Amino acid sequence: MPTKRTPTRKPKLMSGADILAQVFQEEGVEIVFGIPGGVMIPIYDRLYDEVQAGRLRNILTRHEQGAAHMADGYARATGKVGVCLATSGPGALNLVTGLATANMDSIPVVAITGQVRTSVIGKDAFQEADIRGVSMPITKHNYLVKSTAELGDVLREAFHLARTGRPGAVLVDIPVDVSTGQAALGERHETVLRGYQPPAEPDRAALRAAAEMINRAERPVLYVGGGIISSGAAPALRKLAEKTGIPVVHTLMGKGAFPESHPLSLGMPGMHGPAYASLAMHHTDLLIGIGVRFDDRVTGDLAKFAPSAGIIHIDVDPAELAKIVVPHVGLAADARLALEALLPLVKKRDRRAWDEQILEWKKKHPLRYPQPKQGIAPQYVIEELWRVTGGEAIVATEVGQNQMWAAQYYPMDKPRHFLSSGGLGTMGYGFPAAIGAQFGCPEAVVWDIAGDGSIQMNIQELATATRWRLPVKVAILNNGYLGMVRQWQDLFYHKRYSATVLYDGNPDFAAVARAYGAEGITVKEPEEVRPALERAMEIDDRPVFVDFHVFQEANVMPMIPAGKSVDDLIMEA
Repeated sequence: MPTKRTPTRKPKLMSGADILAQVFQEEGVEIVFGIPGGVMIPIYDRLYDEVQAGRLRNILTRHEQGAAHMADGYARATGKVGVCLATSGPGALNLVTGLATANMDSIPVVAITGQVRTSVIGKDAFQEADIRGVSMPITKHNYLVKSTAELGDVLREAFHLARTGRPGAVLVDIPVDVSTGQAALGERHETVLRGYQPPAEPDRAALRAAAEMINRAERPVLYVGGGIISSGAAPALRKLAEKTGIPVVHTLMGKGAFPESHPLSLGMPGMHGPAYASLAMHHTDLLIGIGVRFDDRVTGDLAKFAPSAGIIHIDVDPAELAKIVVPHVGLAADARLALEALLPLVKKRDRRAWDEQILEWKKKHPLRYPQPKQGIAPQYVIEELWRVTGGEAIVATEVGQNQMWAAQYYPMDKPRHFLSSGGLGTMGYGFPAAIGAQFGCPEAVVWDIAGDGSIQMNIQELATATRWRLPVKVAILNNGYLGMVRQWQDLFYHKRYSATVLYDGNPDFAAVARAYGAEGITVKEPEEVRPALERAMEIDDRPVFVDFHVFQEANVMPMIPAGKSVDDLIMEA
């Protein structure tokens, strides 16, 4: 008898927007930030169903740059992939600064942009921009999806790329006819990309060589960065430091990777780090770099950087090894896996002379600042903020003097609590990043430490925070200047304050906050600082702006001028 055939089940066809929603569910996306536009309407219409079903929060921001920074802040605070959306043309282009910010700091963000229909791409259609070409240099990878059939695989690849290896920003550009077209979504499978193989197990020979150098070193220093945080290596780092007794310095991105209250912590070296951290790096005989890029804010003059040191460099990105400093041992590996494998190979030894030297530097060069005769010292505001929050807040910063004072005077003991634009130095980052962090960590106390210049770059996101009744708080160090540029003009350009004066046009920030429905507080005297911070901490149903009128000509010290070395360290203005 003939064999009875089982009817073949036709794959279920879905719209591109349906495929996007399905992949969001697979990837555990719980929140997206963005602004719709014409070519994004099909996607936003489908996301409406996800919101109504309680599977997604869809946050309407007031600017696409704010959306990118919110996705970034959410990712830094939670460790998950942040997602932002924008329409074609100007909407997509407004994401660029935020994507560059995230990518340079190795933060996992996926951006979904709409595009004009495929038949008119390249013909200068309304709101058309080649966002793939524009964003190629500032993302980890990007895609222009040309058919609905490939959309599912592309989206899955995008999330895989964003979170694995060295994390980064990935952009997926979706023409409107792809989001409305029909196709089947294939089964989810392990993503394997030709030519993309993040390092797996650390090389054993390199580990043994590194351990031998560590065990012989007389004046070693652990130099750690954001790679420790992104890989979840903070516990292993602490074990290694405590087992070996080696002091630890951290980059701006590595703040919180090692507890700053720990006796082995030296804080942040480089341009505005405490002198004792920079001196330790300068005089070390072994620098153990883990999850760091050896960036110019730390190295300064490369010819004079750690001149007597052997170098061990561990980084998940092989391209970073020998890019700036040639290591004696270079190891392409995930920081956590490398540290865990290194732990049994290293020994604790007596380095009393080195310990005593570091202690002497700490006593001789503590962080300190002058008390102004009039007004409020900005450093005092941050010290009081640390005391009022018990050092437990998630702190975002803008960029400039406020950022460096936060790094100096708000010590961190936990990873994912300090959010700052390190590589790109993006003004306007802190406030939307704090909003993203508050969405991701609703029970946390979240503060943005801002300047009066940078806060005005994304101040419109007060509407977003107020709409969602977020208790995110902003401490504005209002000195009436673009402070860091003014500081350079003060020190190196004969106080010629060209285009850095803000005080003749600044608004009443407390009044602006109240106009948006937030709380606004103005502080002009030192005795008002703590009560204002305590009042802000009590408010849990809306944002708070606290406008601190600080001493206008305070400078961030110590300072190693750009391109110089520790020999050129300026201790006081």
